[in-house]
Amino acid sequence: MSAPALKARVAAPSFLPYSRQVIEEDDIAAVTEVLRGEYLTTGPMVARFEAALASHTGARHAVVCANGTAALHMAARALGLGPGTKIVVPSITFLATASAPHMNGAEIVFADTDPNTGLMTPETLSIAIARAGKADAVFNVHLNGQCGALEEIAAIARINKMKIVDDACHTLGATYVGSNAGACRIGANAHSDLSVFSFHPVKAIAMGEGGAVTTNDPDMARRLVLARNHGMTREPQDFTNLADAFDGEARANPWYYELVEPEFNWRANDIQCALGVSQLAKLDRFLARRRAVVAAYDALLAPYAPVVKPLGRTRSCLPAWHLYVARIDFKQAGIARAALMRALQGEGIGTQVHYFPVHRQPYYAKRFPATLPGADLYYSRALSLPLSAAMDEDDAERVVDALVRVLKL
Repeated sequence: MSAPALKARVAAPSFLPYSRQVIEEDDIAAVTEVLRGEYLTTGPMVARFEAALASHTGARHAVVCANGTAALHMAARALGLGPGTKIVVPSITFLATASAPHMNGAEIVFADTDPNTGLMTPETLSIAIARAGKADAVFNVHLNGQCGALEEIAAIARINKMKIVDDACHTLGATYVGSNAGACRIGANAHSDLSVFSFHPVKAIAMGEGGAVTTNDPDMARRLVLARNHGMTREPQDFTNLADAFDGEARANPWYYELVEPEFNWRANDIQCALGVSQLAKLDRFLARRRAVVAAYDALLAPYAPVVKPLGRTRSCLPAWHLYVARIDFKQAGIARAALMRALQGEGIGTQVHYFPVHRQPYYAKRFPATLPGADLYYSRALSLPLSAAMDEDDAERVVDALVRVLKL
């Protein structure tokens, strides 16, 4: 195979990680303003970020929290997915998609995925439900920035009386283009009960750490707020211990709070939320840059198929690219994945694998055994190349230059 014309290597290039945050002066100013103010936590920036996120996604309510794992756990708590319940989770995902609801007591049923996209399909969901006998919910993972067949998956879940949580940690800003309901932003919950987001530094926007759950149900939003704050309420209408809650004039005692049900402290603070508000205002710009880099990668890698191919694309999504996953036939290339990663590291290029199938993790393999060939094949070929809003097309060219030289293509 002949290589396309590639630019000459730059002398002593800086290290290019597989992803990173983009922090600008106005982000720093937003955080500094909070640090100089009265509230570092439980202050006005929390509500401001929630309102901005709800507006952006089209959801009626957004509840911010400490991180994406907390958001997944809160979703399980809000839906009552505890002991005696079963949740379907695709195997190609981060550990937290399974572990957060499992820590609430739910059993996990792993679904296979499309080997070309890593996404759960209607067919693999149906197979997982049949294997489980009955399932109470599905945590549908939107992977790398793409979503799958949301309407079809929702239809199967509803027929089986299952709740639907969209793990949208990779797809903030993506749009689903459906056949029936038209286009909708991920997080609007047009085909789910709840959507979960992460604002880790490698995600579309950064809060340092941070997460959120969106919903259109006000009762569910209230339950999520309880789940992030010890399960305590200060709302007089919720009080049941009337003798201690109210004074002789039937006014709520100003110090009083009441435990509804024990929960963890999953709060996000005002420092995080100030950064989140500033970053969210730039989301469209960040996504446009990521899409441009993805397009450059696609064009640069095209001559090297079938040894190296871009990730499979779904027909129903305008992606919000979180990761750029190349599918590499390592056997045909004559190099092990670890050796390739180390060689690229030596070239100043960071790579990663997203993800080792969760059903093969020793803990889950013993407790919830499953044979999932699609997930295994996806994993065997996946390598995440650098992608962030800090990159440009020249960076993509540098990566591909190094990749084809190491692979000797």
